[in-house]
Amino acid sequence: MQTFMTRLIFIVIMSFAAFPYASLGQDATGSLAFIGYDRAPAHPIVAKNGMVSAQETIAAEVGRDILAKGGNAVDAAVATGFALAVTFPAAGNLGGGGFMLVALAESQEVIAIDFREMAPSAANRDMFLGEDGEVDNQKAQYSHLSAGVPGSVMGLLDALESYGTMSRKQVMAPAVRLANKGIPGSYGLAQGFASSKEFLSKDPSTYGYFYKAAGELYRPGDRLKQRDLAKTLKRISKYGRAGFYEGKTADLLVAEMQKGGGLITHADLNNYQAVERKAVKGTYRGYEIYSMPPPSSGGVHVVQMLNILEGYDLRVLEHNSADYLHLLIEAMRRAYADRSKYLGDPDFFDVPVKALTDKAYAAKLRADIDKNKASRSQDILPGRHLPKESPATTHYSVMDKWGNGVSVTTTLNFSFGSGYSVDGAGFLLNNEMDDFSSKPGTPNGFGLIGGEANKIEPRKRPLSSMTPVIIKKDGKPYFVTGSPGGSTIITVVLQNILNIIDFDMNVMEAVTTPRIHHQWLPDIVITEPGISADTVRILEERGFIFGKNMDGKYKRTTLGRTNAILQKRGYFYGAADPRSPTSGAAGH
Repeated sequence: MQTFMTRLIFIVIMSFAAFPYASLGQDATGSLAFIGYDRAPAHPIVAKNGMVSAQETIAAEVGRDILAKGGNAVDAAVATGFALAVTFPAAGNLGGGGFMLVALAESQEVIAIDFREMAPSAANRDMFLGEDGEVDNQKAQYSHLSAGVPGSVMGLLDALESYGTMSRKQVMAPAVRLANKGIPGSYGLAQGFASSKEFLSKDPSTYGYFYKAAGELYRPGDRLKQRDLAKTLKRISKYGRAGFYEGKTADLLVAEMQKGGGLITHADLNNYQAVERKAVKGTYRGYEIYSMPPPSSGGVHVVQMLNILEGYDLRVLEHNSADYLHLLIEAMRRAYADRSKYLGDPDFFDVPVKALTDKAYAAKLRADIDKNKASRSQDILPGRHLPKESPATTHYSVMDKWGNGVSVTTTLNFSFGSGYSVDGAGFLLNNEMDDFSSKPGTPNGFGLIGGEANKIEPRKRPLSSMTPVIIKKDGKPYFVTGSPGGSTIITVVLQNILNIIDFDMNVMEAVTTPRIHHQWLPDIVITEPGISADTVRILEERGFIFGKNMDGKYKRTTLGRTNAILQKRGYFYGAADPRSPTSGAAGH
């Protein structure tokens, strides 16, 4: 009997990392003990010493390997970020920007690093308006003019220098190798190139980087080599910030701007700085919620919506029931109304963060919600009760065995950015200037309305919806999450949090469950496949409006790509969103 039990325990331990979700815990003595089987329809990856969850598997494995070599969560995050610039060109980048949250075990601090792109010094408020006074979307979204000064390289290097433990060469070596020797083309990568061929063919450099001779497509299994990108990565590895914002890379970027009529100059590159800001903090049912402050709108509005919803017992309503979704939509409607007026770059506009995240303000908003009838967005004004007081993307999450957590969302804006590459440098340009309000009151590429707070100004950072989140329980990182998805990011992250805290889902179930979205204007609810048609009909009877196709059938779409990690009972549970064909979680 003893031999049988010994063998059983050995099999369980040896198989543990391979099981998607193990029903094991630790008893008071620290030994493994069964805690019952999780009968959820989806299961995460489990590891003991750390986890990386990202939108691309190879990049996640790069981060995992850094953890295995003794690096901390920041080292792994930086390595993953540079690897994504190679393996996930639609959104991973050197030419974009983003936000990083770092939860430090030793100090218990949560640091918010803002490496959002900035408007060039020659930018002006009306730069995208045509002769008719209306926004020229071609200029705002698909031209060299649409590129802001990139921040990703600065942000990753600053994080490594301040909070990492390894050298640039150590964390960047995998990205350099992948770019130089090539990556095996996945189904998702091939699909992305195939579907975007017409868009990416307008620029000879981009066309040459991502398509074979004579325009032949890369197929799954083909090896994509990016030699110019490898050279750029080597310069960054050797010279740090100067390897990108000065010297050869900067010369190539400025030459691309001059060739295409863009605005970024050497002075813009030299003057760029990442900024450390105070994280937005809220509480929800005893958990501490941390997220990005402005120019992200995500942190403020996730906390605001959680404050509204905290006044309801959501669990008794049942997940994704009509009554539950009713409350979510109304909370979303009110938060996005406030976003249209009050959010912008805090270096240029006094954003009322404290007032917007105040629980008393949420209570006033909640009091206006009728649980039996839909509101109309035209009747919801931004900040009606606001008290006075003195924004294609990718996300990845990292946790390590020392109690550090990192949440990173980074972007080029649209998938493959503007479609233009820096000739000779191997990376795509962002089109983040479209995230400004080119004309206050006019929707941007994601249908979001902005105002004076987000108007174009030189050296200003555009408003963003990116919402990296770290949740603490009992003072320690418990849940790390975030998502791409443009204007839908905030509501996607909100539902991910509710799935974990209110409905006690395992992290993979929380990531895969169908979602909805509402953003005030247009006054339409968007749903994913899996939201019951019967539930939709009930909500329609209450006055909610759902998007429909020309044939009258409900319009369905996928919302976001959450990549999350939960730490519980001494183990890390990683979930990479299967909505992306390339996603993966890798544990150590």
